[in-house]
Amino acid sequence: MDYNKTIDWLFSKLPYYQRKGGIAYKKDIGNIIYACEKLNNPQNKIKTIHIAGTNGKGSTTNMIASILIESGYKIGTYTSPHLKDFRERICINGKKIEEKKVIDFIKKNKVWFNDINMSFFEMTVAMAFNYFYEEKVDLAVIETGLGGRLDSTNIINPEISIITNVSLDHTNLLGNNIHSIASEKAGIIKKNTPIIIGRKQTEIEHIFKNISDKKKAPLIFAEKTKFTSDLKGDYQKENINTTIEAIKQLQKKGWNITRQNIITGLNNVKKNLYFKGRWEILHSDPLIIVETAHNFEGLKNAINQFKTIKFKNLHFILGMSKDKRHKEIFKILPKNATYYFSQARTERSMQKEKLYELGNNYNLNGNIYSSVNEALIEAKKRANKDDLIFIGGSIFVISEVL
Repeated sequence: MDYNKTIDWLFSKLPYYQRKGGIAYKKDIGNIIYACEKLNNPQNKIKTIHIAGTNGKGSTTNMIASILIESGYKIGTYTSPHLKDFRERICINGKKIEEKKVIDFIKKNKVWFNDINMSFFEMTVAMAFNYFYEEKVDLAVIETGLGGRLDSTNIINPEISIITNVSLDHTNLLGNNIHSIASEKAGIIKKNTPIIIGRKQTEIEHIFKNISDKKKAPLIFAEKTKFTSDLKGDYQKENINTTIEAIKQLQKKGWNITRQNIITGLNNVKKNLYFKGRWEILHSDPLIIVETAHNFEGLKNAINQFKTIKFKNLHFILGMSKDKRHKEIFKILPKNATYYFSQARTERSMQKEKLYELGNNYNLNGNIYSSVNEALIEAKKRANKDDLIFIGGSIFVISEVL
């Protein structure tokens, strides 16, 4: 198989969460345990940091990685989903895994992957662990895909575990209240391993305390810092605080990281990791901003960020996945905007007609567009130089304009 055929097989042979949603979610980790045993358990031969949380996982992963790269270390990152290229998920020092490595890994293991019905996510996790071991990374920062306790990444024994924050998302899979979701994410807490909580949330603090006490895992709540980053948006302050706490823990373990490494790393996340889609400015005249926020809390943060910039009229290109809290999200969307209701090319996308209908129910004015790019073309035609075009609501929407 060539690379394109390999990727086609990965994407279409088996259901995967990015395309299918909940149907692809497996509530056990038996397959990944078996797969890694077949691969001689590469995850046990590398140092890792494990990151879970409703929002901020990607930003925190890349901030930590950038600081460690500036400190002279060889750092792997495993993140999901990807925006444009599957290989974005598995990187070392910001460089995507080579196409040949993807081809060779699938070719070598495809038969038994099929035999045990490995999911897309399970295969990519196994591929990442194997690649990081083969390339002898100093450390890999591993982001959970969904939840924590039953996530395929949750077979590592990390240097540090991190939970960025907890809010209601994927309630059909993780539980319909914040306590259930927090318990699922707390499943990444390991014996005698520091666990950092990025946001102190009174209503679920006891969950983390009880589990960390049982596992004798030092519990650390991230504190406010004055560091800044090239990742813009006030909501990044929390991710910066979490990152700094993680770096402190690594320093205590003997990792050589200076204050200057921290400053340089935080301010070169985009350069070092090619990290995209987080309050990213695509154009300045008119101002065009994309933001991967795709759940209630993320979109609320993004909308609050509007207050920090000057613009005359708001043009909002909106697309969403089917499994979100649509009614709650629509309640907080700005009324004084022109909406361009669109739909990304994925089975998880809510139909644009349904979005338009919901928009009407909440007095949001706009029209339906056949594609995200058509919506952007029309918004550019209608926007004045001092207007804002904002594109958001779904990672899949963003991927079609980057």
